[in-house]
Amino acid sequence: MMDVVARLAEHRTLKGVPRVELEWLVAHGDVYQMAPGELVEELPQAYESMAILLSGHFAIYVDHGAGPHKVMEWSGGDITGVLPYSRMSNKPIGEMKVDEPGDALVVHSRHFPDMVRECPTVTTRVVHIMIDRARHFRSSELQDEKMLSLGKLAAGLAHELNNPASAAARSAKLLAEGLAEAEASSRALGAARLTPEQTAAVEEARQICATTPAAALDPVARADREDAIADWLGAHGGDPESAPALAETAVTIQSLDSLARLLDGETLQTALRWVAAGCSTRALASEVERAATRIHTLVGAVKRFAYMDRALSPDAVDLAGSLTDSVTLLVYKARKKSVGIDVRIEPNLPRVRAIGGDLNQVWTNLIDNAIDAVRESGHVIVSAACQRDLVTVRIVDDGAGIPTEIRDRIFDPFFTSKPVGKGTGLGLDIARQLVRRNDGDIEVESEPGRTEFRVTLRVAPAKV
Repeated sequence: MMDVVARLAEHRTLKGVPRVELEWLVAHGDVYQMAPGELVEELPQAYESMAILLSGHFAIYVDHGAGPHKVMEWSGGDITGVLPYSRMSNKPIGEMKVDEPGDALVVHSRHFPDMVRECPTVTTRVVHIMIDRARHFRSSELQDEKMLSLGKLAAGLAHELNNPASAAARSAKLLAEGLAEAEASSRALGAARLTPEQTAAVEEARQICATTPAAALDPVARADREDAIADWLGAHGGDPESAPALAETAVTIQSLDSLARLLDGETLQTALRWVAAGCSTRALASEVERAATRIHTLVGAVKRFAYMDRALSPDAVDLAGSLTDSVTLLVYKARKKSVGIDVRIEPNLPRVRAIGGDLNQVWTNLIDNAIDAVRESGHVIVSAACQRDLVTVRIVDDGAGIPTEIRDRIFDPFFTSKPVGKGTGLGLDIARQLVRRNDGDIEVESEPGRTEFRVTLRVAPAKV
């Protein structure tokens, strides 16, 4: 006993504590040896006791889906485990593992009432440890959840960027071939020496595909249209391979008949070739533009998302942009489940006073959860409206709803209704923390077929 008391007297956390208090600890505790690789939970009553580390090193490793990583560590001179006044009632998430051999004095929590009375100096010091530990875990949880969310967004974003990038590359390659065909057909048409009336008719046919898009058709109707145009081209000496390009336009059999009444033979073939080449190149150019616009939109959303995360103090935040960007970055996940996301934001929505990065994290968590909650081909509505000096954001899904027996627990740390490995139980707890940090409020209402998360924030004061 005297040896353990002497070691406690040199303990980094307990140095200077009256000897009588150290003797009390030794009299009411047990010394345990820890071997490398051993799990702390294997010690008797490990999660019901306070551990005063005399030597060695161990840490908590947590796996949120990307492999275990260290979130907190202790070595000789530290105190951990259950502490007086702590509300910890369950084993911590993750594994507490011994990295280096050592020993610890373990005091069971049943002795805490007496310890508070008999060891006031020790109690004061461990309470400070408990406060620091809670602050560290909160910070670590937020960072872990943020990195997990960013990982999900990055995976979806890579796929979302790949689609338009591939489309742009494919269309650009075809466009180069199409331009060569357009040049060749232009030279051939010039050599045909058309009359002014014939030239006007050819120009009119080409302008139809340049200015008037074809009506949206289902696959069967589109195939029928292509077949009809291909048959017409074949019957008039044209190239049936031009049918798909012409079918994408508003060109009709009647307009082609009008052209055929003024042109025939090789002249008609040359004119049709020129019209088809023009329609094809314009269609490909439009595809490149759409793909580039989609890439620009995604990159812009990511840049704004990342920029807002740099803010450390409240500012006037564009809530409409924050919500739109969050939805944009989650479209890939929604599309995989054929989930429709409807965004309804009140025009001229005022800015709110908040930390932009906090709001991004809140919307990401809530919309991501809503997508998870609905069935295939389900529906999610994201809306925002202002009333007096408050802005209310509603995220509604048509999923099965939150069971009544767990509704009061969904904001509890580490509580999750998702299958093992699918949820950390941090998302809603952190969302509530972030909303409250921004002087807001978050509520939930749920019944089968409709769950609504409602976040209320204050309008930013007008700048003078």
